[in-house]
This record gives sequence, structure tokens and C-alpha cells, in this order.
Amino acid sequence: MSAECKRIKSVIWMNHPAVEDESKSQWERDFYGWNSAYPIGNGSVGAMVYGSPDLDQLQLNEETIWYGNEGRNRVNPKAKDSWKRVRQLLLEGRIKEAVSLEESDLYPIPDQQRHYDTAGSIYIKTDAEDYSDYRRSLDLEEAICSVSYKSGGHSYRREYFVSSPDRVIAFRHESLDGGLVNAVVDFSRRDERTFKYELSEYGLDIYTKQPEGGCTYLISVACEAEGGVAIFKERSLEIYDCPAFTLYIAIRSDYHGEDIKSWCRSALLGACESGYEAVRARHISDYKSYFDRAELSLDGEDYSGEPTDVRIKKAGERLDNSLSKLYFDFGRYLTISSSRPGTKPANLQGIWNKDRFPAWGSKYTININAEMNYWHTEKCNLSDCHMPLISHLKTMLPYGKKVARDMYGLDGFVAHHNTDIFGDCAPQDSCITATIWPMGAAWLSTHIWTHYEYTLDREFLKEYLPILKEVCLFFTEYMFEHDGRLLTGPSISPENSYIHPSGECGQICVGPTMDSMIIRDVFEACIKASELLGDEDSLTDKLKAMLPRLPRPEIGKYGQIMEWYEDYEETEPGHRHISHLYGLHPSSQITLEKTPELFRAARVTIERRLASGGGHTGWSRAWIINMWARLKDGEKALENINALFTHSTYPNLFDMHPPFQIDGNFGGAAGIAEMLLQSQGGVILLLPALPKDWQSGFVRGLKARGDITVDISWENGRIAYARLTANKGGLMRLSVPEGYGEPGISEISNDSPYTVTLENGGITVAKN
Repeated sequence: MSAECKRIKSVIWMNHPAVEDESKSQWERDFYGWNSAYPIGNGSVGAMVYGSPDLDQLQLNEETIWYGNEGRNRVNPKAKDSWKRVRQLLLEGRIKEAVSLEESDLYPIPDQQRHYDTAGSIYIKTDAEDYSDYRRSLDLEEAICSVSYKSGGHSYRREYFVSSPDRVIAFRHESLDGGLVNAVVDFSRRDERTFKYELSEYGLDIYTKQPEGGCTYLISVACEAEGGVAIFKERSLEIYDCPAFTLYIAIRSDYHGEDIKSWCRSALLGACESGYEAVRARHISDYKSYFDRAELSLDGEDYSGEPTDVRIKKAGERLDNSLSKLYFDFGRYLTISSSRPGTKPANLQGIWNKDRFPAWGSKYTININAEMNYWHTEKCNLSDCHMPLISHLKTMLPYGKKVARDMYGLDGFVAHHNTDIFGDCAPQDSCITATIWPMGAAWLSTHIWTHYEYTLDREFLKEYLPILKEVCLFFTEYMFEHDGRLLTGPSISPENSYIHPSGECGQICVGPTMDSMIIRDVFEACIKASELLGDEDSLTDKLKAMLPRLPRPEIGKYGQIMEWYEDYEETEPGHRHISHLYGLHPSSQITLEKTPELFRAARVTIERRLASGGGHTGWSRAWIINMWARLKDGEKALENINALFTHSTYPNLFDMHPPFQIDGNFGGAAGIAEMLLQSQGGVILLLPALPKDWQSGFVRGLKARGDITVDISWENGRIAYARLTANKGGLMRLSVPEGYGEPGISEISNDSPYTVTLENGGITVAKN
């Protein structure tokens, strides 16, 4: 690529450890403690590294350690006979009565799904009470966290990572110049659920049982001491006069129905036999097979010599393009570390959680948050990391079909605004603005078609088409005709409220705009997939007949897109959810080319939200970045990236809701990619929302729909070079940039893989 950009290594670092000061408020303890610690993970096992030389802490997680067991039927037994009555009351404008009936007859019993849990912490105490020259870093290119410092006249280094090939957390402490380490590793700070400590041939096993019939899990620890002495005791490990030692930690629950002792034993003995350098090398090679698929470089001042937490604080004062690049890479790092093929989906906090009872249960909130976690995966060339979310639909399916029958008396597959590791699809909570929203499975199932669009994997589509059909089947029976249109209800526009013409404040409603948009996407995906696979049936015919009767978005009195079926006033004009712009992003129902009036109304909608304080949570700000990118306004997109840094980012780059939610990190990474490449509507757009401050740069390895890999280089705001590789052949429709022939859409097609190159003012096409 021809753009000259200094390559800046993607490393996050601070010059101080993460410390939880008990004398501070809980918010300050979290801010300077856990939210300053660095996350490491291998997709299923995670840890947070605090890095204090004298008392280090590793806070542990394993993706299947949840509170309680599965199999509960939480559907309110009155719901089947009452939900249509709630709908009728809404149509009659009797909102208070509708709310009262919904609360008594539709809310779940009990009202809480299962929640994610922590695996506790281990502590490493050394004699390094006085230290200097401290640095703690997280290398995003190799997934290695490290700490270095001087103490007692010697230099020390620690490394931390979680290996997927070897299935262990590795922690190594070494002196670089002949110093000796004395340390005590403390495993005793655990709660009453830990029921057994057991010395083993390799070290120590710690058994814990989750409440309410939940899983049993095992933390197993081994130590390789290089010189000196290492002695395991019942609840600790004592190390004397060691120049270096390595801890290996394996964590496994019985969620998968296997022998957890054998699993951990195999992992630890394998790591010990291989040795640290081999385990480390395999880890880096495995991680880079994901991370190196894409690369971004932005020209500008290099501030990488400053601690990252300092750069975040200064983001509103100066142009720091490499911080945007770092955030993009951090989003990809977090994905690779929390969502791998064969793992569970990344939840509200990825896989990192320190609390027994985390905010919102650290579950899968599926009225935007879980979906946002995966917006970037396809375009950032991590399609396989998208699969845990899509695969979870299989876990949900039997529960969702039972909820459809038990709650609504209908066929098909339904879920509401949350699910958990067991696939619970019943309503969650007792919240009038969120609980009764039957669109969760529908929104998740749109990811099936998105994955197909990017991969063109027909076998995958064949495997998941039955899920699309079950989702569609539910809505063919659930929707009702009103004014010649097919509406949903009772439903909500997620978490927002309106003012009814009667003056009443309402939340539940019929026909919110977002519902119709999601259903349109699901119906169209099911029709296309059925036609493509030759699997058309009576359901396909019914969907084709119903599709034209779905409401289209309408423009309200302020020039905005209406959020509800009626042009209600919002009670909170700056609300964090902007659900009625689903059609702009992540969907592509609203475009400048196809719906110019709605496109302009979408801009008005965002401006009204922001003018009233919108975007005040990290994930909401991230969504706004993506929307500005779709509106092709790079300046506004960058303005909101900077707002994400200054208002919604913790010292360790975690997204701040507050508290921490990982969706903002993933949504922010998606927004940056969206500014550089778009492919909705069947057309590939290069640099559709490039801000002036990103004058020069390059991006390599992004993906467009059609399984097309894209590299772009630009100088002084203009494309210098682009290469688009159609990995499976087929039709490519490219919006031709200025300077490369006639403006407009260029259509290129080939039965076999081929590459389109833009260079020196011309376009060339070559077979691969």
C-alpha cells in the first residue's frame, strides 16, 4: 500500500498498578481497581490483571460459571389468556388498565433469569514492597500482559496470558539480572461455596459448587519453579529463593458433562511438560491467526510514549488518531479473547466479571447489547468469532418454542429482551419499559443472514434456515391487522416512554417502529434463504403475502422518524436507545439512494436525541458513531468517537455505561470499520465516512458482503490504492470513487475468485 504511515504497535500501558483502596468509595475502588486492570482471555477463560508488585491479584472467570441451573418454566400461567386483552386495552387507549393487567398476568414468575458469576481471585504476595520504574502493559498484537519494575536493586518482569491451545492461564515471574523471589500465592480468599481444597500430583485443586443446583467447578494450579523451592499447602503456595517461577491455572465446570478433574489434570500436565516458552509461542501463534487478519493505520502524531490512561484524559484536547486505532484493535482483541468457535457468546461484560451479583446479571441482553457485541465481527474478518452468538440460537430454540406455546398459545420461536446461558426465553424482570418485548429471537436471527452475506456459506445457511422459519412462524400468528397493516403488540420501543394524547405516560404499545423493521428483515431473510436453497413452502408464500402489509417508517411532526405507530412525544427525548433508527443501522432499510426522505429524517432524529443529552452511555454513543457513518458524515462520527473516549471510557479502555459494559467497545470498533468500508444495499463503498483529520492511512483485511476482502490506502483524503478480492467469485457492485473512471456503480462478475485493483487512476480485474 502506498500511504506512508508510521506503524505504531498496539499496546495499552500504564505506569501504575490497579489498586482497590478500601478507604475510597465503591466507585473509586472500581475505577482505579478492576476498571484499571487488564483483561486476558482465550474465549472461555478470562482473568483481570491488577499487577501490583507486592500484592498482585488475578481475578478469574470461566464462561459457564453461572448461578443456578436450567429448566425453570417462568412463564406466568395467566399470560395465555390475558395478552390479547392487554392489546385490546391499548387499542382503546386504556393505558393504566393495560399496564395493570400486564403486570399481574404477563410478568414472569420468578422474574429473574440466571446470572453470570465470578470464579474469585488469587493473590500473589512478594517482598517487593518498595519498587520503581513500574510499567504494566497489554500487547494487543500478541495478547500478552506484562509488568516490569525494579526492587531491591534488581529488575523483574511478569507475564500473563490465557492460552487456547494449552487451555491454561499462564503467569510467569522472573528476575532479569540474578535477583531471587520469595512469594506466597494465596487461594484462601473464597466464599462459602468453595467446599474442598485438595493437594494433587501437580499442585492444588479447589472445588466450588454454585447455588440452586448450579454447576460444580474446579480451579487447578501447578507451579514450575526454576531453582529455589516451591511448596503447595492446603490453601496456598510458598516459593523461596526462585530466580523465576511459572504458575499454570486450569478452570473447568461440569456444565459440559465431563470429568473436570481429568480435564484440568490433562491441561496442567501438558503445559508443564511443554514448558513456558513453548506454551507462550503456541499462544501467540494461535492468537495472531485471528488478530493479523486485519490491520489499521492512521497518520498523525505518535502519543504511544504516554500512558494510555493519560491519553484518554487528553482525548478531548488534541488529535490522537492512534488512539482510535488502538480502540479498534482493542475491540478485536476483546472479541478474540471472549468469543471463539465453540465457546459461549460474549455477555454484557464479555467473560470478565468480578461480582457475585453483577449489574443486569451480566447476561445476554438482546434488545441491542448482545447484538452490538457482534456488529464488527464480520467486517473485521472475524466471522468465526460471530458463531457463538448464532449457535446460541440453537440453545434457545426449544425454550423459545415452549414460551410461544405456554405464554401466547402460538407456534414458532419467541424470546424477549434477555436470555441466559441455558437459553431462557421467558420475559425477564418486572420492568414496564423492557419486560414484554417479543422481538429478541427475531433480532438475533437477523445475524444468520448477515453471516451468510459475508461468508456465502450455503451449508451454514441450510443448517440455520429452520430457526429463521420458526421465528417467522411465530410472527405470522402473533401479528394482527389494524388499519390495513400488520402490527405487533403488546410490545414496547425498548426502554423508552411516550406521552399519550390523553396526557398519560405510556410504555407498552402496539406497532412500535422497530418491531416492524426487525420483522421485515427476518421475513426477507427467510424468503431469500428459502429461495436460494430451494426450500420454499407454504410459510414462504405466507411471508411474501404479509411483507407488503408491514408498516414502513413514517416521518413525524419534527421531521424525525416516528418511534411509535402514532406520533407521540417522548418523555425522554435524549433517551439512550434509538430503536426507531434500527433501519439505518444495523439494518440497511434506510439509505440515501433508496429512501432519501427517511435518510434525512434519520439525521434529524439523531440531532434531536443528541440535543437532549443522548449518547450518555458508552454503548449508545457507539451506536451513534455507526449511524453517523451510515449517514456518511465522517466529521460527526469522529466527534462521537472522541466523546466516547472523554465521557465513556475507563483507564483500561473498557467501555463505561457506567458500570462496565463491553458492548460499547465492540460497537465503537464497528463504527470505526463502518467509516472505512460499507457494503449494505448490495454496493461496496470505500471510505464512505472519512473525517478530514484522518488525512492519510491504510486498512487491510476488512470484509465486505459477498465474501470480499478489502484493502484500502489513502493520502490527503483521497484513495491512493484499493484491492478487493472476491474469495468465491460472483458479482461485485462497487461505488466507483472519484478519479477512477465514470462515477456510479461498476458491476464486475466472475465465476471463480478474482481481484479488483484501483491504482493510478484506473481499475484492473484479474483472476486469482
